[in-house]
Amino acid sequence: MSEHILDSDMRTIAAALRAGDTSSEALIDEAARRHDSYGAALGAYKYWDEERARTEARAVDGLLASGYDAGALMGMPISLKDLYGVHGMPTFGGSPKELPEKWREEGPVTEALRLARGVIMGKTHTVEFAYGGVGTNSHWGAPVNPWDADNHRVTGGSSSGAGVSLCQGSALVAMGSDTGGSVRIPASVTGNVGLKITIDRWSAAGIVPLSHTFDTPGPLTRNVTDSILAFGAIDPAHGDSERLFQKLDGAEVSDFTFAVCDEHFWRECGPGIAEGVRQAIAELSAKGARIGSVLLPEAHLARESSLRGGIFGAEGQSFIEEHYPERMATLDPNVAERFAAGRDITAIDYLKALRRIAGLARIANDKLRHVDVLLTPTVPVPPPTVAEVTDVETYKYHLGHMTQNTHPVNLLELCAITLPAALDSAGMPVGLQLIARGGCEERLLAAALACEKVLGTARERLGTPPRCVG
Repeated sequence: MSEHILDSDMRTIAAALRAGDTSSEALIDEAARRHDSYGAALGAYKYWDEERARTEARAVDGLLASGYDAGALMGMPISLKDLYGVHGMPTFGGSPKELPEKWREEGPVTEALRLARGVIMGKTHTVEFAYGGVGTNSHWGAPVNPWDADNHRVTGGSSSGAGVSLCQGSALVAMGSDTGGSVRIPASVTGNVGLKITIDRWSAAGIVPLSHTFDTPGPLTRNVTDSILAFGAIDPAHGDSERLFQKLDGAEVSDFTFAVCDEHFWRECGPGIAEGVRQAIAELSAKGARIGSVLLPEAHLARESSLRGGIFGAEGQSFIEEHYPERMATLDPNVAERFAAGRDITAIDYLKALRRIAGLARIANDKLRHVDVLLTPTVPVPPPTVAEVTDVETYKYHLGHMTQNTHPVNLLELCAITLPAALDSAGMPVGLQLIARGGCEERLLAAALACEKVLGTARERLGTPPRCVG
């Protein structure tokens, strides 16, 4: 893939737009060219609307020429997971037929992107009703992980097309949703940055739900700078991305207190994964990062309580049975099997699990009061090939491993971000997960930016995905 202004971070692109060195229409033309080059092979999108995007880009260029400036996302190509309502675009939610018209209505996150004058390219694939961290879909197929040139590896779920849209260059921000890791898993295994925000910081209205208790919208980006700009544009407390970036920029890793915990998060790591993450941590330490340790058994206990209490399955199935019971018969087998397990959970067990997890969340957040960031591997295993997850039992085995380190963050009401750290022994991206107390996204993003300055961006540290070369 030849170098183009589209390969720069969004601050650089925004400056070029305002200097007249490029235009939004030129950016969208290049994004569309890349989709033409890689889209058929990689399969990121469920719905692609190039002409609409070009129309929006021309409008942005007109606004810029008139002196109107909506901020750093103005004119940038953006993809949305096929759960987000967008006027004029169908929403399938990963299911075999389009959902009713109400799911074209735009919620607060999409509205914020509209106000920022981002250009929506289309809808990326999702696991059906967002219930799965692997990334397969029996109705529409699985996007192709561009880091394996020879095999069809999964891209992580449930935002399965989001990271791929970034790799191929058809989007600079890819909006996903994260209930148990569905932003961070696909970001990690495709070599991107993924931000999981605190529960209820952003409204999930206008996004097809899985769990009304734990769903969070979130952006995948190619670097931390872009993550900060996306966060600033969407977050109701900010709205001025550049001002937020200036506030967070300039910190060094020595300004933060980091910690590592050896239980839970380092279990059964695949070849090269623990080694890659520990090497990244050593590089941070060499630059002055203060790295201690903390015990967090609450991570394992919360995950155990959630699985035993069937929270996600019970909440997701209740939504489908209440509104779309006819779709139960056509569910993806992996999704159907997990929803069916939720049916056996009693109301008492469900409520007990919620109360227990809430108590563990209070303990975990209190433990992290004196720690800015907890460092862990994001996904402890390499993404399997599609052939390795063809039956329900092997799928569940891989799902359990892929969600091991992300799921507890949701349950414990924390926030987190994943950064590219290494390539494992199979040549697949390895993520370094930074975890912070709930509500501390600004501190987390500042720490992530400082870490990226030491470790390098994904392109600098990992190179280019083999399927996106040329």
